[in-house]
Order: sequence, then C-alpha cells, then structure tokens
Amino acid sequence: MTSNKNTTSKLDYSLVLIVMLLFLASCVSIYSAQASGQYKENFLIKQIVWYVAGGGIIAAIMTLDSDQLRKLTWYAYGFGIFLLGFLIVAPTSIAPVINGAKSWYKVPGFGSLQPSEFVKIFIILALARVIDDHHLKNQEKTIQSDLWLLVKLGLVTMLPLLLVMKQPDLGTSLVFLAILIGMIFIAGISWKLLVPIFTAGIAMISVIFYFVLLKPEILEKYLGVKQYQFGRIYSWLDPYNFQSSAGYQLTKSLLAIGSGQTGGKGYGNREVYLPESHTDFIFSVVGEEFGFVGASVLISLFFLLIYHITKVGMETKNHFYTYICVGVISMITFHVFQNIGMTIGVLPITGIPLPFISYGGSALLGNMMGIGLIFSIRYHYKKYMFSTTA
Repeated sequence: MTSNKNTTSKLDYSLVLIVMLLFLASCVSIYSAQASGQYKENFLIKQIVWYVAGGGIIAAIMTLDSDQLRKLTWYAYGFGIFLLGFLIVAPTSIAPVINGAKSWYKVPGFGSLQPSEFVKIFIILALARVIDDHHLKNQEKTIQSDLWLLVKLGLVTMLPLLLVMKQPDLGTSLVFLAILIGMIFIAGISWKLLVPIFTAGIAMISVIFYFVLLKPEILEKYLGVKQYQFGRIYSWLDPYNFQSSAGYQLTKSLLAIGSGQTGGKGYGNREVYLPESHTDFIFSVVGEEFGFVGASVLISLFFLLIYHITKVGMETKNHFYTYICVGVISMITFHVFQNIGMTIGVLPITGIPLPFISYGGSALLGNMMGIGLIFSIRYHYKKYMFSTTA
C-alpha cells in the first residue's frame, strides 16, 4: 500500500520565490531602462505578459513526469529542427531579416518569436535522453562505448547548431556548445577521450583568434563569418578605438557601470545613454543605478538559482532528471556569464540576453521552459520521497 504523506510539498516554493525575485528585478530594471526614450513601447507591460505566459508553460510542463518527457523528447527535437530549417526558406513576410540575421518568425498578435530559444530546451531533453538510453544499453563502460556516446551527443547538437549558424546567430550557437560541454562532463565519458578532445578544441579556438586578428578574409570566405562579427572582436579588444562604431555600446556600458560605483546613483537617476539597455545591456542599468551592491545582489540571485537546480539534480534518483538539471544549469550559467561578461568588457559582445531580466519574449519563454522542467522534477520525485510502502 502506498500513501502520499505531504501532497502540498510537491510544489517547489523555494524555486517559486527565486523566480518571483527575478521577475521583480526584471520589472524594476526594464521600467527604468525604457525611460531612455529610445522606443515608445511599454516594454514593462509586455514583459509582465510574457512572464504570465511563462507561468502557464511551467504549469503545463509540471504535469509531465519522467516517462512522458522521454516520450515527447524526439517529437520536440524534430519540431525544433523543422522550425530552424524552415527559417532558411521562409519568405521575409514570415521570417524577416533583422540586424542581418534571419532568426525570427513574425507571429500576428504576438510579435516575433525566435525558435532557437526553444530549441535550447529541446537539445537538453535530447542529450539527456541519449545519455540515459546509452547507459541503460551499455552497462559495461569501455573506450569504444564512450566514443560512440560522444559521437551521438555531437550529432544531436550539430544539426541545430549548423542551422542556427546559417541564420547567422553566433551567440545562440555558443549556448548550444555550452549545453553540449556540460552534458559531456556529466555523461561519465573517460578522461582519456576528453583531455585530447578539449585540448584540440582550445587549440582550434586559438587558431580562429589568429585568423580573426590577422587573416579575417579567410574566415569570411570559407566559414561565412560576417564583417559585423569581426567588429565585435576588435571592439572588445580595443573598445575606445572603435567607440564611434562597433565599440559604442561597450564604452557606454563601461561608463554606466563604472559611474555607479559602490551604491549607485539611485533608481531612475541614469545619466549615461545606452541603446538597447532594456535587452542585452540591462545589467548596465543595474550597475549604474544600484552600483556594486545592487549588481552583487542580482548576481547572488543567479547563484541561488543555479545552486537550487544543482541540489534538485543531486537529490533525484532518476538519472534522466539529473541530466536535464545539468543541461539547464549549463544554459543559464553560460547566459549569465556571457551577458555580464560582455557588459563589463571581459567577453566579446554576442547579443545574448541576461536570463529572466532582459526584455524578450522568446528568451524568457525558453528560460521558463527550462525552469518548468525543474518544477516538474521536484513535483514528481517529491511524490515518492514522502511515500511509504506497507
């Protein structure tokens, strides 16, 4: 006989609190950022609507248990590949070119939706399914089985990665790679394979930087890298020499964050004009108005979120769930690290938004889908943690 002693505890209230705090931080930051007057739209209202929609997505995903998620994985992955592939051939009336990239679908009544944001979650599910299925079929671990697992993980990631690069969207491509790397580390693959592979990867990155700095025309000809993408690298290395062009946003961001000093200038007392401050450069708004203290509080919220997801992944006995947690952690961690890093000049500008804080419907819904998976994990494994068998 099985009984559930505490059904109300199945909802993860700690995660609810963290998401609510991120929601408040987003609203406060966007309301101030939109006062710059660059646009006439009320982005705060739109962000609230997207959060409400995200809440609905979380509620829907919470109803799915492990078996249902496994069954839906390849359907979701295939649907994501279809959306990315159709972008290439879709007419501009359906998929307009924005800032040199064909990455969005125009949806009447909703605005623009970026399918790659949802594909991030589909990739996490697919990689988790591949790893779990592989270990169920290969009880004895060998170099050959590890190599085959590595190949399968690479193939699952490579197809959507190539389609996103075709748009082109370098930032999202990097997120796909970050998710893949995180999943590889948790997959239990032998270090005898990983060390030479990652060494070769680092060497390749070094070679690419060499060509970017000294022979960019080769990358442009053979890899299809655009001129504006080179400009991001050059402006990152020497922003003040490009402050009238590609380095404009970075120099303004550095000025805004630096002028905030320790305690900030106070809410609404921004002095530095920064384009797109409600999206990719929302952290600069926080840094200027609330200073080092406010920025540290926001970063601490992300640490709490990542810590909580890590705890969920360690507590569950379902390996498929654990792999999902690692994928979500990899996605969010890379987003936070890259976005904040680019606003303070530590990393190149890639157009990656700050999760849950930056304005953007597609990005927010994608992140809420990831959080929905964590809510689902907590909801369903709690059911068994508080059960007794007589």
